[in-house]
Amino acid sequence: MTLHVKRLPDFVVIGAMKCGTSTLHEQLAAQPGVFMSTPKEPNFFSDDDGYSRGLEWYCSLFESAPREALCGESSTHYTKLPTHPATISRMKLHLKTTKFIYIMRHPIDRLMSQYAHEWTKRRVSGPISEAIQTNPELVAYSQYAMQLEPYLEYFGPDRVLPVMFDALITRSQETLNQVCQFIGLGGTPQWDDAKAHENASSQRLRTSPVRDWLADAPLLRSIRHRMIPPSMNERIKRLWKLNEQPRLLPEEGMQLKDIFDRDLERLGLWLGLPISCDNFKDTGRTATPTWQRL
Repeated sequence: MTLHVKRLPDFVVIGAMKCGTSTLHEQLAAQPGVFMSTPKEPNFFSDDDGYSRGLEWYCSLFESAPREALCGESSTHYTKLPTHPATISRMKLHLKTTKFIYIMRHPIDRLMSQYAHEWTKRRVSGPISEAIQTNPELVAYSQYAMQLEPYLEYFGPDRVLPVMFDALITRSQETLNQVCQFIGLGGTPQWDDAKAHENASSQRLRTSPVRDWLADAPLLRSIRHRMIPPSMNERIKRLWKLNEQPRLLPEEGMQLKDIFDRDLERLGLWLGLPISCDNFKDTGRTATPTWQRL
């Protein structure tokens, strides 16, 4: 008789949304000695309907992990204040030793990428200028100091690893080494360049039940491949693509920069680094942030 020990994650990738969490999840899942959850984003502690399934269900996500493996999951809803305000209190109740990994991308780039994602899901339909006004979470999710503050307060800096998106992309192996050392993985991790980065919102097609049915029907798919030239297929696809990158008016960009720079100033004080929208990418490519003053 095999006894299944109830397991909780040793680490959680908590966000931020559209900052390479899928890439890191896949790279970690490929390492010997690491077990990542399926689904990737259970959102257990953030979503009321998920939490109502109970801790037994959450633990079941890790029950097939080898006994010696480190277990992890990646849910960006965990750093989506003010949308999910109960996350931290639920985590405090259950996660006594779990470590947290937070990836940060240039805040305006992250906002743009989320807008493209929401557009494909039909959660927004107007221009980005309108979306920012009607969906304030687009801005909130890029305020990294605000999102991190409760984690640092309740779990302490030793259990929270800040990771820069630009380091993940340009110094991939070094960053993976840092993450694996943080979670306590022995051996030498290997970054897999063959795994595509999960960061292509502008190439996704907007959801359409009718189009998806026509595209997936075997007979119609066969006819389309035989009768419709590739160039025509591409023209048709453009009807459901966000073909132009969203653009902010200059005054809107300055307003966002002012909001994000105030948040980044707080983050920079904690990390002992001068961080702003202007130097965010260069800092990410060259610095390895660690908590200095909290």
